[in-house]
Amino acid sequence: MTHDRRRFLQLLAMASIAQGCEMSTSEEDAAFFKDTTPFIMHGNTSLEARVENQSGFLTPTDRFFVRNNDRSLDIDVSTYRLTVSGDAVAHPLSLTYDDLLAMPSRTVFSYLECGGNQRAFFSTLLGRSAIGTQWGRGGVGMAVWTGVPLVEVLTQAGVSEAAYALQLIGLDSGAPEGGFRRPLPIAKALDPDTILAYRMNGAFLPRDHGFPIRALVPGWVGSSSIKWLGAIEVSSEAIWSRNNTTSYVLIGDDYPPEGEAQGQVATTQSIKSTLELPWPAQLAPGTHRIRGYAHSPHAPVARVEWSTDDGQSWQDATVLDPVMQYAWARFEFSWQAAAGNRRLMTRATDLAGHTQPEAVPFNEKGYLFNMPLPHPVTVA
Repeated sequence: MTHDRRRFLQLLAMASIAQGCEMSTSEEDAAFFKDTTPFIMHGNTSLEARVENQSGFLTPTDRFFVRNNDRSLDIDVSTYRLTVSGDAVAHPLSLTYDDLLAMPSRTVFSYLECGGNQRAFFSTLLGRSAIGTQWGRGGVGMAVWTGVPLVEVLTQAGVSEAAYALQLIGLDSGAPEGGFRRPLPIAKALDPDTILAYRMNGAFLPRDHGFPIRALVPGWVGSSSIKWLGAIEVSSEAIWSRNNTTSYVLIGDDYPPEGEAQGQVATTQSIKSTLELPWPAQLAPGTHRIRGYAHSPHAPVARVEWSTDDGQSWQDATVLDPVMQYAWARFEFSWQAAAGNRRLMTRATDLAGHTQPEAVPFNEKGYLFNMPLPHPVTVA
């Protein structure tokens, strides 16, 4: 058995542990099926994870963040259908759940992150409030996903060479536009790692995470990974809808409009790192092993550095195995903490040379914030 194959099997075993246990909801938490206790709640649409509760390569499913545009759905799998239509397919499809399960499958290790993750730091660090849910650091999680490569479905539908874009549409009819939807360029749709997932962390998708089928578009903002997927529309022309014209668009002086959008469409995520500590954190004086997570949509993480002087000087942290495309990387370092109010900063660099920037331009809706975060720590 090769080393890579052995490591893959080890990670699948980890996934069975990460699946966790989903609990029944109470009437107060009826918007979700999982127990909301471990989360920071944002209205009845979002559950922000507490980074200090991640504690591993894979995020336990019962601690994985949730971002909805309607209440979580409980779909009867026996009546479920996924339709594929549009002017760029020769054979429109109506696929059952069993049809999809019978198709070739692919497993992808990938973090998933809301485009607005860390939005609150535009206000707290830059003094400019962005519109939208004020996510801290917990709109991100790491899982192993299994599903049908989207290219398999498109091939069966006879996608034409004229195909330019497609739109993924959810069954959450209470969401804007009567089902949350997001256009996707055909090149990303044909990427073999773009899948229609039906398993998460080794078990069938939980209802809060899109059962029976959700899209997984690795490296792109989470809004592209449509949950409760019900329809795919394939077009020979560009597709413009709410979620690439006004929402999930970077709007500001540094983002000239493209197409029908009010700014630059938010697609690829941004490189980030964060510490596995509460915000703010409290530690006793002495030596501590500090851990965290770094992730990049562009390439595997190559380096993580840490600073105790607001970035004037940096030291290397240890990046832990496994380092994989689309997966986050764990890192750790040893810190001799002296009494007082301290700040720890980290910054990540990937194999393609992308590094967290010292500053990010403001955009009205607060997407893709990725400056190094000055993590407050009281040592007493």
